[in-house]
Amino acid sequence: RGGCSRRCLPSADSSAHDPARKVSSVAVVARGGEMSGEVADSEKTSFTIVTGFLGAGKTTLINYILNEQKDKRICVIENEYGEINIDEKLVGENMATKEDLIKMDNGCACCSIRGDLVRTLGSLVEKRKQFDCVLLETTGLADPAPIIATIKSNQWIDDNFVIDAVICLADAKHVKAHLDEVKPDGAVNEAVQQVAFADRVLLNKVDLVTPAELEAIEETLTSINRFASVITCTRSKVDLSKIVGISAFKVDRCVDLDPALFGEQDGPSAKKPKVHDLSMVSACGIAVEGFLDVPKFNMFMAELLQTRAADLYRTKGVLSFAGQGDTKFVFQGVHEQINFGPAQTKWEPDEPRVSKIVFIGRNLDRNYIESSIKACLVNDDAQPPAAAAA
Repeated sequence: RGGCSRRCLPSADSSAHDPARKVSSVAVVARGGEMSGEVADSEKTSFTIVTGFLGAGKTTLINYILNEQKDKRICVIENEYGEINIDEKLVGENMATKEDLIKMDNGCACCSIRGDLVRTLGSLVEKRKQFDCVLLETTGLADPAPIIATIKSNQWIDDNFVIDAVICLADAKHVKAHLDEVKPDGAVNEAVQQVAFADRVLLNKVDLVTPAELEAIEETLTSINRFASVITCTRSKVDLSKIVGISAFKVDRCVDLDPALFGEQDGPSAKKPKVHDLSMVSACGIAVEGFLDVPKFNMFMAELLQTRAADLYRTKGVLSFAGQGDTKFVFQGVHEQINFGPAQTKWEPDEPRVSKIVFIGRNLDRNYIESSIKACLVNDDAQPPAAAAA
């Protein structure tokens, strides 16, 4: 693959759920007089888009929603950026059934796999009434505008799903830096787009900033999107009545933000749409089998953060440490802030001890990262005694 880059695999054949075939069948029924007019929103399945930059707390919010309420059956579509899907494991622990979690890890839903998004929703049409709502967690690098356009411009999908709201998570500690980041000419700033197209902005991790900093951040967010309510929270905990079932999405406002959203802008005054350029960003997914040495891994991470914290947008993983028995550790970080902790599930007796780590950032050296992590492995015949957790 050369260097470190995201993986875009060809989609598997899904002719059984081909949107073109489904649309044709609906059109025939309509011409036969058995179906006419638009489908009422009340007859559609609610669809919520959860967006926000890397590390803002999207997966934490999804898990909070799944745990906080017990009355609704929710289908979660997980769009992971990178070669190894970590969030699938973290969200899957809280699903009622594993079939309610659908992963899309062939790329970013707003660009390389928009067709996959249509096919994924298409596969849910026949069983959508089994669910009260669908949550799409986008990658942290997703521009929500093309996702909205994909859903609204496909008549078959639009007849079965209604966008309830676009919820944007914003990390109070780091969002200002991401909003101010200068992109190459003609490239979109994903963080700005995520805030601009949001119906609700959840300003998360407010405990990490001062009152003065918080006030300045709220003013910045409001200057970008004066229509969205800004809701402050910590650990993505929020009153669910403010973000679920709120019917806040308005397509007209999206068109006002981006007249070229549906490709209908013409004339000499038409602006050239900005591109979603991820050429400077890469995702390194590393998987190693065996036990990691706690001191060595801590030393590696300390050195990496000391030199590359600004370039590391997001780090996350599931780890197996030597001397920790069957305890499985979850590892998450945003820039220089790193947290370790035990996972809800433990390593099964016959489960291979494979540590999986994803690094997302700018100009990452895959060879260095991979070799450094492998150097943290403990020799099979030299298991150390129980060590303190990382």
